Amino acid sequence: MSEFVVSARKYRPQTFDMVVGQQSITNTLKNAIKNQHLAQAFLFCGSRGVGKTTTARILAKTINCFNPTSEIEACDQCDSCLSFHTGNSLNIYELDAASNNSVDDIRNLIDQVRIAPQLGSHKVYIIDEVHMLSTSAFNAFLKTLEEPPKHAIFILATTEKHKIIPTILSRCQIFDFQRIRVKDIADHLSTIATKEGVSADPEALHQIAMKADGALRDALSIFDQLVTFAGNTLTYKDVLENLHILDYEYYFKVIDAAEKEDISSALLILNDIYEKGFDGHHFVVGLAEHLRNILVCKDPRTASLLETPDTIKQRFVQQATEIEAQRLLRGLQVLSKTDVDYKASKNQRLLIEVALMQLCSLKQEQEKKRAN
Repeated sequence: MSEFVVSARKYRPQTFDMVVGQQSITNTLKNAIKNQHLAQAFLFCGSRGVGKTTTARILAKTINCFNPTSEIEACDQCDSCLSFHTGNSLNIYELDAASNNSVDDIRNLIDQVRIAPQLGSHKVYIIDEVHMLSTSAFNAFLKTLEEPPKHAIFILATTEKHKIIPTILSRCQIFDFQRIRVKDIADHLSTIATKEGVSADPEALHQIAMKADGALRDALSIFDQLVTFAGNTLTYKDVLENLHILDYEYYFKVIDAAEKEDISSALLILNDIYEKGFDGHHFVVGLAEHLRNILVCKDPRTASLLETPDTIKQRFVQQATEIEAQRLLRGLQVLSKTDVDYKASKNQRLLIEVALMQLCSLKQEQEKKRAN
C-alpha cells in the first residue's frame, strides 16, 4: 500500500508565486533579493496556517540558489535546491521555540551561527512560535540578532506578536501575514481537487474555505477528511453532513416564515434543527449573521462584502429587496439580546422560540408604530 501524504505537505508551496494570499509580502521579499536589500532579521506574524514558515523556507531556498530565475525564484535543479528538497541542507536550521525555549537552547543556536555555510551564501535560522521563548532566552538572543555574521539570516515566526518584547521587535523587519480570503482558499482547493481527480461542487469547496477561517492548512486538512469520507465525488451535502454545518436553507426558510408572520412554521424549523443535533446558540448566531448579510445586500456596493457562492448571494439579494432595512435592524436587536441572554437562561429553547415569535411579529410592531 502506497504511503498517504496529507495535502498540506504534498502541496506545500515551493516558490514565492505559489504562496496563496500573501502577494504583497512575497513581492517585497523578491524585490529585496533582487536589489540586494535583504535584512538579516525578519519577524513573520499572523494566525495559523497562513504561510509564515512556508515563506521562510522558500526565502531560505531562493537566496541560496545558484541559478535563480529572472522572476527571482529558485531553479529547483542546482545542488543547493536539491538539498533543500531532500531535507539535507545545512543552510537552514529550524527551532521550535514552543519546546526549546530556554537560555541553553538559544546559546546552542548562537554557537551554530558562527559557522559559515559550506554550500551557498547564507545560513537561515527559522524560529517558530518565537513568543514562547523565556525572557532570559530573549535577552541572550538580543546581541546576536542585532549584529549577526554576514552569512546569517534570522526569521522569527509567531502567532502572537504582542507577546514579543519591544527590543526584539526593533531589531526585525516585521511582516504581518493576513488571513487568507475565502475565495483564494476555494480556488486553491479547486486546483488541488483537479490534480487529485476529485469532482467537487464549488459550493462544497466554498463551505470548506469558510470553515477554515482564513487558514489554508486547516482547509487542506478538512479537504483530506472529506475526500476520505466521500471518495472522488465531493458534494455540498457531504460537507454539511461531515462537518455538521447548518445549511443556509434553514435561515432562508426562517426569514421567509417571519415575513409571512407564520410562527408555526418558524417553530417547526427550529424543532427540525434541534432534532438533527444542532446547538441552539449556533443557530441564533447564524441567523443574526444571515440578517446582517441581507442588510449588506441592500446596497449593490456592499453586496461584494459577502463571502458566499454566487448562487447563495443572489438569494440574499432577493430577500434584501423584500424586507425593509428597519425590520432587519430590529431583528438584529432581538437576536443580539437572545445571544447575550442564552447562557444565563434556564430554558434556552424557550428563549429562542420567543425570539422567533418576535421576528414573526416585526411587521405588526412596525405597523403599530406607524399608526401612532
